[in-house]
Amino acid sequence: MTTVAIVGCTHAGTFAATSILREHPDWSVHVFERGDTLSFLSCGIALWVGDHVSGPRKMFYSSPAELEKLGATMHMRTDVTDIDVAGKTLEFRSLETGDSQTLQFDKLVVTTGSRPVVPSIPGIESDRVQLCKNWDNAVQIKERAHDAKSVVVIGAGYIGAELAEQFSTIGVETTLIDAADRVLANNFDKLITDQVEERYRKHGVTLALGEKVTAFTDNADGTVTVTTTGGAYTAQFAVLAAGFLPNTDLVRGQVDTLANGAIITNEYMQASVPYVYAAGDSATVRYNPTGELDYIPLATNAVRQGTLIGLNIDTPTRTYMGTQATSAVQLYDLSLAASGLTQATADRRGLDVRSTELVEDYRPAFMLSTAPVTSILSWDPQTRLVKGAQFCSTADISGAANTVSVAIQAGFTIDMLANVDFLFQPNFDQPVYYVGAVAAKAVAEQGA
Repeated sequence: MTTVAIVGCTHAGTFAATSILREHPDWSVHVFERGDTLSFLSCGIALWVGDHVSGPRKMFYSSPAELEKLGATMHMRTDVTDIDVAGKTLEFRSLETGDSQTLQFDKLVVTTGSRPVVPSIPGIESDRVQLCKNWDNAVQIKERAHDAKSVVVIGAGYIGAELAEQFSTIGVETTLIDAADRVLANNFDKLITDQVEERYRKHGVTLALGEKVTAFTDNADGTVTVTTTGGAYTAQFAVLAAGFLPNTDLVRGQVDTLANGAIITNEYMQASVPYVYAAGDSATVRYNPTGELDYIPLATNAVRQGTLIGLNIDTPTRTYMGTQATSAVQLYDLSLAASGLTQATADRRGLDVRSTELVEDYRPAFMLSTAPVTSILSWDPQTRLVKGAQFCSTADISGAANTVSVAIQAGFTIDMLANVDFLFQPNFDQPVYYVGAVAAKAVAEQGA
């Protein structure tokens, strides 16, 4: 009987275990997880803070019991202390009893996920400085939000941006700090982030952008002061949302990784050692807009990669199609969605990419109501290939990012995207759908 060890069970681990057992119900699959829950949708933490969640336990889509029903041997509240990849052995210790054991495996699945970036800053170990990653963090943040009068959020990526928004809507005095000079600087260009920043200021959020945190200081009154290169901000607590790193120390030096520790996999999710597989936040992705390996920790990547492990773990069968890092967020009345490269991220990578901007109403003026959509399309001036897009509106424009994601993955040029057969119906769009319209504008700017 083939024995599989799955280390880590959030999204990638849950889907890997499910797909392996579906394909190979007679295999012995051991799942190791430090926590007592699995499959937690951490993207719902900010929504829970703002009372937009019908029930916190619904933020889990699976459970140890469900995987046991499929045939998995679950080792919850268990710490894997050592992995010998060459020797195919794994040592683990129960966090409940302290007992240690060894498992001999035939195949290893590393879905250990990521850990929050915790910079070496004086005072960061304070219990008034809160992480935002897992279920325990979520419970702590929710409890603190109940009575909080003020908070400082460090990091203006998706997680920090959503937290700051939700805190401000429930009456908590909020400060949002980031070393970048714009909110969501890695996700959207300035034409869109300017609109987001205007919403924050309208709701009383203090934006401390272009400032690096230099110290945390506990005060006698129970507050914490966050000192930056640009000022000092005092609140009842602070939330650190400064990004993530691969949690792969157990196998570093035994399989090939990027410099940050992300496990390099091939198109079948195999690591450099053929019987080792990796997925999710612990692994690389192929970023289709550049064609290069990259590190993009998103649940969507984890789900698809984890599923592929089950399809390929016996015989390489289904190839990984890569990612465009397609994502979306709702901030106040604004819907934002993106796929692929922004102009700013392309410039940072030294890529020759141009962008076309278009602002127009999403449906005809004769409708009783409409709203402007900001569209930004990024493309390669040499090949004319679509490289990315961003959308922002008070209307729901999330589907537009999915549309462009398909176009990037399929190798569309701006000419092809401009001539796609998009629907027209006044309830939904203009005679020329804004995705096609921005592509047509790019064609006009580039010329034949």
